[in-house]
Amino acid sequence: MTENIIIIGCLIWFVSCWLGYVTFAKRQAKKTRCIASVMHRHRIAWMERLLFREHLIADTALLASLERQVTFFASTTILILAALLTLLSTSERLFHVLAAIPGTYPTSMFDIQIRLTLMISIFIFAFFTFTWSMRQYGFCSVLMGAVPRANLGDEITDEQQKYVINLAKIIDHAGHSYNYGLRSYYFAMSTLAWFIHPLAFIVASAMVVLVLYQREFHSNTLKVMDGIDKNFK
Repeated sequence: MTENIIIIGCLIWFVSCWLGYVTFAKRQAKKTRCIASVMHRHRIAWMERLLFREHLIADTALLASLERQVTFFASTTILILAALLTLLSTSERLFHVLAAIPGTYPTSMFDIQIRLTLMISIFIFAFFTFTWSMRQYGFCSVLMGAVPRANLGDEITDEQQKYVINLAKIIDHAGHSYNYGLRSYYFAMSTLAWFIHPLAFIVASAMVVLVLYQREFHSNTLKVMDGIDKNFK
């Protein structure tokens, strides 16, 4: 009974940390500067410059580079899932290995399987988000080829501006999907601490939230990108 309460409590805490941070980050992005909001403004500036370019070779190369990054993580996720499924099928051996390690929290086979199932669920979610990001970058390639051209010195029309904003939004959505997948990796790393002790898992989940918050809202990279954005205004 006590073991089930601990498992349920750990799962509730983990889900609360993850969903709580996602909700917080979405709301704060609309109120204050963060990596997501600053990048969105840069993406709009990028798409505006497409209107006046005769050739889009460099831009398509940049987009292909972004897509390759997502493809790498999607492929890696498949390999991790295969390893976790194999580990789940041999969970009894893992149980004996953990029992032989001094200092680890006493556990059961059911507890081990719950932890592995949680990690498998996380990486399945990561795979879907990465592949959706890949598809969205593919959509962007098509839309970039259909960008309505403008001559140097011409004013951007309302139709062109609307196209630019919508194209930037799709790239933004692709970037968000990629970001969700990366967050899955962060939180999956915290589940490793559960194999040591439930309290270590709770602390690790909270630490992941703190790391994500610092990087997305208070990192030096954000300050530099925000400064560049202001210089362009």
